Order: sequence, then C-alpha cells, then structure tokens
Amino acid sequence: MAGEEIIRGNIEPEKQSLLNQHKEKHFTAGEIVRDIIIGVSDGLTVPFALAAGLSGANATSSIVLTAGIAEVAAGAISMGLGGYLAAKSEADHYARELRREEEEILSVPDTEAAEVAEILAEYGIEPHEYAPVVNALRKRPRAWLDFMMKFELGLEKPDPRRALQSAFTIAIAYILGGLVPLFPYMFIPRARDAVAASVILTIAALLIFGYAKGYFTDNKPVKSAFQTAFIGAIASAAAFGLAKVVHP
Repeated sequence: MAGEEIIRGNIEPEKQSLLNQHKEKHFTAGEIVRDIIIGVSDGLTVPFALAAGLSGANATSSIVLTAGIAEVAAGAISMGLGGYLAAKSEADHYARELRREEEEILSVPDTEAAEVAEILAEYGIEPHEYAPVVNALRKRPRAWLDFMMKFELGLEKPDPRRALQSAFTIAIAYILGGLVPLFPYMFIPRARDAVAASVILTIAALLIFGYAKGYFTDNKPVKSAFQTAFIGAIASAAAFGLAKVVHP
C-alpha cells in the first residue's frame, strides 16, 4: 500500500532499511512495449504496402481507402488473436510445468534437492555454503517450488490478465499504425496524388516509431529509426512496382 514500507521476508533491520531507501530504475514494461512494437510495426507497413500497390494499379482513393480499412480491421483481429493465443499458450505451459515440478518435489525430493545444490554450485557457492539453503528450501515447499521454476526452468509466473491485455494492445496498436498511411486518401480524391502524401506521412511515422522502439529497447535509436523506415519503404515500393507490372 502507498506510504508503507515493503517487508521483504525475514531480513536484518539494517538491510531492510537499505532496501527501502533504494529505488530500482529498471524498465519493467517490456511485454507491453513488445506488443505495441508488433502492432504498430505491422500496422504501419502492411496497409502502407497495400495502399501503394492499389495506387500503382490506378485504383481510386475511395477503393484504396475501403480496401485499406478492411485490411486494418482484419489485421487487427488477426494480430490480436495471435497475441492472445501466444500469451495463453505461455500461461498453459507454465501451469503444466508447475504441476510437473510439484509432483517431482513430492515424489523424488532428494533428487530435486540435488538439483538445487547443482544450481547453486554453478554460481560458485561451496557445498558447506549451499547446504543450509537447500535444507531451508526443503522446509518451505512453496518457496522450493518457486525456486525450481525460476532457476531450473527459467520460467516466471505469467500475469493472468496477460492474454487479453496482449490481444487488445496489439489490436489497438495495429489500428493506430494502419490508419496513418490511409489518412491522405480520406482527403485527396486522386490516388496517385494521395500516394505521395501517404509515403511522406508514413515514412515520417516509421522514423518516429523506429526511434522510439530503439530508445525503449536499449538499441541505437537513430539506427533503429532508419532501419524501420527502410523496411517500410522497401515493402511499399515492392507492392507499387508489382502492381505496375501486373496492371500497367
């Protein structure tokens, strides 16, 4: 609760005071950022390529806009469903491994204790140092189970709301990204004129998005910006050129 100090287990008051004074500055919204990146990246690129291709085939702005909106709607549903299924599969996998690990702790406790010792030994901890830790965990089955899930299997307990959150985040990000290249077609009747405005607007959006992606993922923002814009430009150019070949 706000204003209350968090008690982290049974530790010495001096160390507890240090922990309460220390403020972690790690970035912890990685999954949400990943979903936004997936949604916006595809949302900017796919409708952009579709609009450019239809413009190259001499379609009118109304046709490009209709097809583009239909694609954005279908893409948002598809991408959102993909995000939901991926997160649900991750949660199901965690639940299966949790049951399996719990059964092993009950049926072969000595073997599981040996695995704890092996894990600690990999960190350079000597037998006389990790023996009390192993014994302490054996007295606390829930803590033992959590330890094995994290350090043996490398699995973190997923948020039960993760599947729906991922679905909505990806879908909304896809819609927001997908409307950018279609925006000029709402106001410019001729598709050939609208496509130039769409290219400028979308490349600018890709540069901004690429920079933000690089910033939040600890990558080089400027390099990320140009890479993202380059990929989008290649996709739209390929679609436009193919349309001109098929429909001169």
